[in-house]
Parts: sequence; C-alpha cells; structure tokens
Amino acid sequence: MEINHSHSLLLLLLCFVLIVTNTASSSSSTKEDPSVIISRFQQYLQINTSQPTPDYNKAIQFLFSQAKSLSLDHQTIEFVKNKPLLLLKWQGFDPTLPSILLYSHTDVVPSEQDKWTYHPFSAHLDSAGEIYARGSQDMKCVSMQYLEAIRKLKATGFQPLRSVYLSFAPDEEIGGHDGAEKFADSDVFKSLNVGIVLDEGLASPSEEYSAFFAERSPWWLVIKAKGAPGHGAKLYDNSAMENLLKSIEIVRRFRASQFDMVKAGLKAEGEVISVNMAFLKAGTPSPTGFVMNLQPSEAEAGFDVRVPPTTNAEALERRIAEEWAPVSRNMTFELGQFKQKTSIHDKFGKPILTATDGSNPWWGLLEEAVKNANGKLGKPSIFPASTDARYFRERGLPAIGFSPMANTPILLHDHNEFLNQAEYLKGIDMYESIIKAYASYVQHTKDESSRDEL
Repeated sequence: MEINHSHSLLLLLLCFVLIVTNTASSSSSTKEDPSVIISRFQQYLQINTSQPTPDYNKAIQFLFSQAKSLSLDHQTIEFVKNKPLLLLKWQGFDPTLPSILLYSHTDVVPSEQDKWTYHPFSAHLDSAGEIYARGSQDMKCVSMQYLEAIRKLKATGFQPLRSVYLSFAPDEEIGGHDGAEKFADSDVFKSLNVGIVLDEGLASPSEEYSAFFAERSPWWLVIKAKGAPGHGAKLYDNSAMENLLKSIEIVRRFRASQFDMVKAGLKAEGEVISVNMAFLKAGTPSPTGFVMNLQPSEAEAGFDVRVPPTTNAEALERRIAEEWAPVSRNMTFELGQFKQKTSIHDKFGKPILTATDGSNPWWGLLEEAVKNANGKLGKPSIFPASTDARYFRERGLPAIGFSPMANTPILLHDHNEFLNQAEYLKGIDMYESIIKAYASYVQHTKDESSRDEL
C-alpha cells in the first residue's frame, strides 16, 4: 500500500510540473502560417497510394520526414514484404501507464480519373478552400492531423505523461489482414501497453462531429443455385435461374425491411443489417456474348452483408440457410473461408463495442476535449462499414473512431472527394486538445485498465 501511495503522489507531482511548464511555455509559442500546414497536407495527398498498387515506400518516406522534424522515435515494420507499417513514439514521463495509439492507414481506394473535376492526386485547392484528392477524407487527413497536433503541442512545450504512439499501416482498404490484423497480433504491439486506440470515423454534414464506438462486421455472402439445363424456349420448374431469382427477391424484401427502419428514423444506418448485391453470374459464354437459347445449370449472386455487433449471429446464419439459400431449392452458400466473414464478438465472447458511459474514462475525456476546442460531439454511433479498429476491439481494447470533419458531405470512396482547408485546420485543434487530455490523464493506471481481460 505504501508503494502504491508513493507512486500516486509521484504522478500527481509530475502532473503539476507539466501543467506549470505547459502554462508558462504556451504564451511564448508562435502560430505557424496555415498555408504551410496545408501544403504539408497536400504533399501527402499527392502520393498515389491507391489499391491495388499503392506506393507505400514514398508515403513512408514522407511520413518519416515529418517524424524526424518532430524528433519522434520511429521504426518501420514489415509483417509482409513490401507492406511497411511506420510506428512513431512520443515518450511519456511515466512509461508504466497504458499508452495512447493514434492509428491510421496509408492506402486509399482506386479512383476513376475521368469522373473527377481535378486529378485525384493533384490535391487541388480551389477558390472556396476545398482540397480535392483521394484520401482527403479517408483518411490521410487524420494521419496528418495527428502529426500537426503534436507539432503544435511540442511548440507549446507540452510533455506527455503517457507515451503516445502513431501507426501508419497498409492495406486497410482491402481488409487490413497484412497490416492492422498482424500488427494487433504481434509482440511489438503487446509491448506498447496500449490503453486506448483512436482510428478513423466519418465526415459529418452537420456542425456536430461524428464519433463511433463500434462497427458493422462484413459478411461477404455468395449464394449458388443449381438446376437442370434446358432449351431457352422451355418452361419448367426449379431451373437454376428461377431458384436464384426467388432467393434474390427474399433477400430484397429483408433489405427493404431494414432500410425502412432507417428511413423512419427508428434506427441509425449502423444499427441495421445492410444487404447489397455485389454481382450476379450466370449464363453460357459465347464468342459474341452469351448463348441465348440455353438455360444454364448454375447461377450465383454475391452480397455485401454488414452486421452490427448487437445482432444475433446464429439467427442470421439460420435465416441464410433456411430462407435465402435453402437446400430444398438446390441452393448452397459460402460465408467465411475465402469469403469475408468477421466475428461480431471479441476474444472473450463479448460484443465488439467500446463503452460510451462512465465506465470508460476515455470517452468522457474525448467529450471534454472536443468541447474545450470549441467543437460539438454528436451522439455516438455504430460505424456503418468496417475499419481497422475492429482488430483492436477484438482484443478487448477500447477504440474510438473519430475524424474531425464537421459541415462536410460524406465523400469517402466517392468521385471528387474533398475537405475544406478550414475544417482540416479545425480538426488539428480538436486532436491537439484530445491528445493533450489523453496524454495527461493520471487516474487510469495499469491495474485499473478498462480492458476487460485485465
């Protein structure tokens, strides 16, 4: 007891010293020209890291140069050859305290250049202050906001009590299996003693920032139908196409029932099961297209299914087996294996979500930090798609998705993705406040960790 008491007094003394030091030094700090900050953002956006051939090396070199200018410790890790992950460290005064991980990914989705007003990797800044680029929202903005926030904190003389790590990982846009998943399973990650993870969120069309405590898990489903082949003019029951079309109609009705709840305002998009057809494959190819007078013996359809963590997974799988792809109609389905099927439960059998009440001090700190930076935080919600945050939540860690972009249309993966320079700069202020609050937090000790397994 005496040792714990002495440790607590030492932490309080350190905190007092930090506050005095930061207060004294903040008045002497000078503000950097915003155009220089925007220029650094544009430089990162101009690096083409789109799948399937991202230029990871060029991105890592740029980020490394930023880390060097900030005197951050750094290491590059390749869990898979030619897929580097950059890990930066801002050493805290007390390395025994659980650390903070500011996570981001370096890759972006492909672009159809002819559908864009400006080249997707030009980072064009128009007269209204909009910066057009692939990755401007997803998520190169957050990567740079982390770094710029630390730059501002260092300029004030701020010293973190907890260690702050930044990771820039590959392949999120194709599932994160060679990036975040391997990182979260690694001894390197375990050695970081992470207490909280911050990752990407979404833009918000309103003045309130969006924040996410969970996400829908992807289930990529392929339904296959078989039937006797026949002449194109023949009418008969249980052909492959007829059976598949019956299933597609059943799935369509289920989709409509879920979407109706969103339209009626009864549930948010992230709270319902979404089902969207991704492909339809059937027919017998010919040199000019397809054989038109032959009914095929096989047909299949693919669906992108997104499942909230609150879903009864067993009931959904029964629905798929009994209603969407019943054996009685010569139907089969593939879910998981080489297709994507992510669990909605963590390693301890609990729903994969992060608490947003008093039991999670990190949530309260986030709310207060955003408020202190003159921002407004909306109601926390379930992310409608998938992010790498799931790999950390699966291991019982709290993870919050937060991309500070208010008054901004949601354009990730869309043509003409853009972010206004004023919103980008405000986002830096948000992360400056958040990082300062998280890195100064004393009470959350290793013995009082919010991680369930501890």
